[in-house]
Amino acid sequence: MEIRKSHVVRFLALSTFAVAFSIQASAQTIKIGVNEPLTGAFAASGTYVVNGAKIAADEINAKGGVLGKKLELVIEDNKSNPTEAAAVAEKLISGDKVPVMMGAWGSSLTLAVMPKLMEYKVPMLVETSSSGKITTMGNPYIFRISPPSSIEEAAFKPMIPKLGIKKVDFLVINNDWGRGTADDFRKLFKEEGVEVGLVEIMDQSAQDMSAQLSKIKSSNADTLIVTTAVEQLTLVLKQANALGIKKQIITTGGSQNPDQLIDQAGTAANNSMHLTTFLPWLPDDTPNPDVTRSFLAEWKKRGFEFAGSTESFRGYDGIRTIAAAIEKAGKAEPAAITDAFWQINVNGLNGTIKFEKSGPAGKESGQSRPNVYLIKIVDGKVTHPKI
Repeated sequence: MEIRKSHVVRFLALSTFAVAFSIQASAQTIKIGVNEPLTGAFAASGTYVVNGAKIAADEINAKGGVLGKKLELVIEDNKSNPTEAAAVAEKLISGDKVPVMMGAWGSSLTLAVMPKLMEYKVPMLVETSSSGKITTMGNPYIFRISPPSSIEEAAFKPMIPKLGIKKVDFLVINNDWGRGTADDFRKLFKEEGVEVGLVEIMDQSAQDMSAQLSKIKSSNADTLIVTTAVEQLTLVLKQANALGIKKQIITTGGSQNPDQLIDQAGTAANNSMHLTTFLPWLPDDTPNPDVTRSFLAEWKKRGFEFAGSTESFRGYDGIRTIAAAIEKAGKAEPAAITDAFWQINVNGLNGTIKFEKSGPAGKESGQSRPNVYLIKIVDGKVTHPKI
């Protein structure tokens, strides 16, 4: 009897939820949930993403909106915490009745949200997270425009011999993003005949990495792969420099914000290399130079620092992609938007956004394939070496 009662309660809850989305579809605006870290360890990056999202929404609304309605971004802070990210998703879906979301920056944050998408059958555009698990776990409501570490790895593969890498160490953040990157790149290096040495981890709140870096200094690896957000990466570069580490340092994840590194790490950032997915320093090297220049001009007009553009473009492209899916769907309802994501092509800042199937058959997630670039900081400036 109790089991039957719980099924009835569940049915009634979902029925109420469906009616709520019907009401949202007839509202004067179309809500898009934005689940990002605005405080905590990833606050700087999350804020950049949100500001990019606002530019996209404003541009779209200035042209008449979508389906004759203005877009309304419902922005919530997940506090760089997986538990908070899941709670934010619940609030956006159940409370604000959003038919689609964008989020949640970090891989651990996105993974925490994913069960809510399955529960309520609401799609989410993933703008930053890179853990391979996100698009291989069988969640058909995930559509990612950022590269998983496997795409970064494939782009990096032909660069390995040109960079002269013979033995590599890792220093990665202790979460799904960092550990996943180490796993993917470790396999790549072994396949390419590169010896893998130390794999050191650091908690996301850690500020002193001298113990890990001292071990790395003592190893005979010629290259150090680092994966973490810009705030912690700044500390890593400064501490590595203070210890006299001479290995070539290469970072992954596309969230390094090289201009911020130059500003805050100073000369310690020199000669470091970074895998990134946007080249705002060199608009002519991007797939859509005119779109890039237009976005950067608006970013500057709003008084934002240029450094933030390496993150903000994700929010910009994310909202534009969601808007294209809503337009294609013809209505602001979760099921229609989910179906429409598979049918769109968006002229993004980093190439065409088009989703390919990834994951178990019948439960595939969508994965776009952005360009990946290797940049190098030389004498306090960002360069794009032709490797």
